[in-house]
Amino acid sequence: MLCSATLHAAWNIILKASDDPLRTAARTIPVATLAATPVVVVAWLLTGRPLLPPAALAVAAGSGLLELVYFRFLSAAYQAGDLSSVYPVARGTAPVLAAAAGLVLLRERLDLVQAAGAAAIVAGIWLVRPPRGAGAVLLPAVLTGVCIAAYTTLDGIGVRLGPSWLYAWLVFTSMSLWLLPCRGREPVRNAVPIGALTIAAYSLILFALSIAPLAIVAPLRETGVVLVALWGVFVLHERVRAAGKLVGAVAVVAGAALLTIG
Repeated sequence: MLCSATLHAAWNIILKASDDPLRTAARTIPVATLAATPVVVVAWLLTGRPLLPPAALAVAAGSGLLELVYFRFLSAAYQAGDLSSVYPVARGTAPVLAAAAGLVLLRERLDLVQAAGAAAIVAGIWLVRPPRGAGAVLLPAVLTGVCIAAYTTLDGIGVRLGPSWLYAWLVFTSMSLWLLPCRGREPVRNAVPIGALTIAAYSLILFALSIAPLAIVAPLRETGVVLVALWGVFVLHERVRAAGKLVGAVAVVAGAALLTIG
């Protein structure tokens, strides 16, 4: 999960630098999926040609659709705001929503450690929030987090219906088909690093979901928040409330950890 978080942070940094993040993603994901397909075919043949049940196909299709919505909101947020604000808000929203859903829908209770974790994440999001009046940034960033929580839940189901690597390929194929209408003219050479990093990061997540509970995997995904905040502040020179962004990013990661161990 630490490797996945680092790779995820890396491709978000590259995506933020593109002129149109949505069209860039719509170009890169299909290219990377196509490049990975021969490897998947070889693995499929060598492992006895495993098959996924129809339920896995439906879950993968739903996950791919949610990824399309995710990229739309993420693109809107990146075009309107700073990387060091958007990424922590998007990543921090998901675990808070998961905790809130447990409280409201499942009548669960948070112990003191978990409550402290949720409070830390909320405080972290408040510290990294976009400047006042930047609603065009905050809303899509939060909605990006909603999508993350939704597709992570679906993937937690999907990876247990068959080999995680085969399900991962199915998700990326579904994602590619959903994204195709949005594709732009991003050169293929620029598509390679984003696509490769995306597939590697997501495949690692799915593998982790196949061997560990969602409640442990989901918060660990947020460790990339600190890396992105550091990059945004010190490399991209996003210095508005820089100290607050860094402290907030650490608070999001710490809060996610407390939610896990509580």
